Amino acid sequence: MTRRAVVIGAGIAGLAGAALLAREGYVVEVVEQQDAVGGRAATWRHAGFTFDLGPSWYLMPEVFDHFFRLCGTSAAAELDLVALDPAYRVLREPSSGPGTAEALDVRTGHARELFEAREPGAGERLDAYLASAGETYDLAVREFLYRTWASPSALLDAELLRRAPTLARLLGTSLERFIGRRFSDPLLRQVLGYPAVFLGTAPDRAPALYHLMSHADLTTGVLYPRGGFGTVIDAVARCARRTGVVVHTSTQATGICTRTSNGRAHVTGVEVAAGGRSWVIPADVVLGAGDLHDLETRLVPAPLRTYPERWWRRRDPGPGAVLVHLGVRGRVPQLTHHTMFFTRDWRTNFDAILGPRPRVPSPASMYVCAPSRTDPGVAPPDHENLFVLVPVPAQTAIGSGGLDGGGDPVVEQVADEAIAAISRWAGVPDLASRIVVRRTVGPADFARDLSSWSGGALGPAHTLRQSAMLRGRNASAHVDGLLYAGGSTIPGIGLPMCLISAELAVKRLRGDASPHPLEPHPHEQHPLELHPREQHPLDQRAVIA
Repeated sequence: MTRRAVVIGAGIAGLAGAALLAREGYVVEVVEQQDAVGGRAATWRHAGFTFDLGPSWYLMPEVFDHFFRLCGTSAAAELDLVALDPAYRVLREPSSGPGTAEALDVRTGHARELFEAREPGAGERLDAYLASAGETYDLAVREFLYRTWASPSALLDAELLRRAPTLARLLGTSLERFIGRRFSDPLLRQVLGYPAVFLGTAPDRAPALYHLMSHADLTTGVLYPRGGFGTVIDAVARCARRTGVVVHTSTQATGICTRTSNGRAHVTGVEVAAGGRSWVIPADVVLGAGDLHDLETRLVPAPLRTYPERWWRRRDPGPGAVLVHLGVRGRVPQLTHHTMFFTRDWRTNFDAILGPRPRVPSPASMYVCAPSRTDPGVAPPDHENLFVLVPVPAQTAIGSGGLDGGGDPVVEQVADEAIAAISRWAGVPDLASRIVVRRTVGPADFARDLSSWSGGALGPAHTLRQSAMLRGRNASAHVDGLLYAGGSTIPGIGLPMCLISAELAVKRLRGDASPHPLEPHPHEQHPLELHPREQHPLDQRAVIA
């Protein structure tokens, strides 16, 4: 009998889940409310610029390699990856005039020298720190990331029990304290603490377990897919297309249909609406790959919700963000591909965003990506492409963005201050006068366009109460056949985690409770033909119905 699956959301988790479900033998349709695929990792093209709208760090390459291997191909065949050197630059808020910010260029494999130069003895301590980070990273991959956590008995795993004392120390200590016990220099502490932002939280709120993130950037390195992160989405979409997956864009899921048999509910399909009409797509399995809050509180019938509204009131949505996309005339050599701007009073900055009395911070720490420093193709000749991310509270009242300063006042004020800070901190005095494209995005845009809970930019924060088995699960407790994937479920935030979440959905269907990644199907262990990336442009007619 034909088995049918419907995937809600065509971000990376939805497209990856669709590809893997099709390889399990399902006939798969994807519904996406936006007019293009990608979700948070979508692309905006304007006036010769190609802007990534969200993710911009290619970390944990082995996760991408594994996913593509499951699909019978490879990252090398699908993407044109380049290693960044330096991996990123750090600028610390200047205490005097323009261009006087402390600057550090962080180079993969050379952090020891950098640390030692700023703090005698810190090089040796960094060696120990990174050894611990690498060991913890390996443990996370072996025991945590690829588990479905379908049962609490997973905690009785022999290796987890053996490592329990170490894990308890790492979980019971904040990342900020863990770093502070080892290093004194404020800027070095910030270099090691900033990965907490990737996890949707602050160093004083993240468990020290997450020092494993430093293994990813300081040891493994940072890559960039030439052409931008839209090429990653295109590659995952190709994997789905090759298996016959159909994607319906500009189509909104309006409800999940169920039937009850022997006291249990089971999915039967998804109600959708597009172009002024509505219909039901039948399904034996539904994979919700959008925001979990939206899926549960809007689409699942109230009596069948695993995560009703009261559950969310006790959860942390993580930060919101104001995004600023800038097309700049002329070059900006003062920036590297990734540049981190850190305020001196870091704790006050984080408290403004995540504390009990949220407010937009000023001055604000921020992140600037200048992909045109590596990839001239994402901007017209003699221009730069700048993507600015300013963390703010996850509050839709902050407003929406717009083109050429046309967003809501608070959003545009954040953008103005960010441009001024880049100019002053990095020493680019004429930056504002050289801007030829300006687009802003605010928390209200995240809520409207991505159905993001509270307008959050990343997903629920990786605090202790929202990590591993304590995070939103990937299967409904009350509706058989209803699965979840994406950044708001296990294992967490970020493109690699979203790829793993898609795989976990398949493991749920198989009843696979092991901590191990899936193995490729036997006929895909050694694919006979891997087509060059250039031979696989995304055929919109084949993928989008």
